[in-house]
Amino acid sequence: MDTKELEKYTSKITVRNMENEDVEVVNYSPLTMMGKGRQGAVFQYSDDICIKIFGNEEDCEREHYALSLGQQTDLFPKVYAKGPLYIAMEIIRGVDLREYLQSQPLTEELSMKLIDLLVTFKEIGYERIDHHKRQIFILPEGNLKVIDVARTVWRDRVYPYPRKLLTSLGKENKEIFLSHVQALHPELYSEWTHYIEMEEQARQICQKIMTESTDKETLKNKSKKLLTTNEQKIYTGQLESLVHKVFKEEWVKAMLVQGYDPDKVMDTIEQHMEKLTSKETLKEKESKNTDTEKTEEDVKSKNKNNKEEKYSDKDGFLGYRNKGRISENDRYYGFRNERYSEYPIKEKENKNKNYGRKGKKNRR
Repeated sequence: MDTKELEKYTSKITVRNMENEDVEVVNYSPLTMMGKGRQGAVFQYSDDICIKIFGNEEDCEREHYALSLGQQTDLFPKVYAKGPLYIAMEIIRGVDLREYLQSQPLTEELSMKLIDLLVTFKEIGYERIDHHKRQIFILPEGNLKVIDVARTVWRDRVYPYPRKLLTSLGKENKEIFLSHVQALHPELYSEWTHYIEMEEQARQICQKIMTESTDKETLKNKSKKLLTTNEQKIYTGQLESLVHKVFKEEWVKAMLVQGYDPDKVMDTIEQHMEKLTSKETLKEKESKNTDTEKTEEDVKSKNKNNKEEKYSDKDGFLGYRNKGRISENDRYYGFRNERYSEYPIKEKENKNKNYGRKGKKNRR
């Protein structure tokens, strides 16, 4: 195919992507536009060949990659040439499924062909096993062909069932198609209906969450329970755990780079961590024992102080003194009754003794 002539025509055509709209086209070439969409516009090059011109190179690369995956099947148009912003491919002559179902019923035979289409998508490596009915064409001989397959590849997240196809069929044809699936493969039918139910539940949950009002002040007060830095003991434990985690991850990376067995590295790290943990536990026990000894010493010291209070040399008396009552000895030596704050004194009996003629010097 003469690519120089293709590039001559495509250089005179400008396609610009628009936000949420079909592309904007400026055509100064003699080619006739057959149609346009969100990604590009299609021009007739010959009776059997068309040129799809894209608004950006990424969409062009994506479409070309998707078409190349299916070139060994009869489901996709043949690709003849590719440029930075265009793909020359076979013209598909037929009726799209949307127009067909407006006048014809969805037969079991047609449903089987649609299921086979999805199987082919899976076999050639498409991420999205799904397609819209307006991009599926029924040829005069009854075979199916698909166009606009760029969105079937390079996808991160897709629906796990052919949601686009089922939705585009409409409510009535959707039920008919699912009944045909159930008759052919009951397990596949159960799986698809399960995902449909899960989608409905997810939508209901989403609507409920979006309509609920949250008491932010109450939640703010509750979220204080998640704080850990304001309590020294908890903060220390959390920080220690964080350091252990980082050490473990970085050590594994370093050992893997050097070619060590990851399982052995993990075992060695676990053993090291267990040793550290046992040492910390031993330290905690020793600390508890020390605290217990200190407590016992404090109790002994307190008992000693209480005992010293009982055995006081106050008022000149060395010995035990019962503070609750006054003994005869207390009365004699003049100890104060602490209950009444007085000094009851017992007068010493004055007995006249005869010391002889030497008087006081011989007195005992």
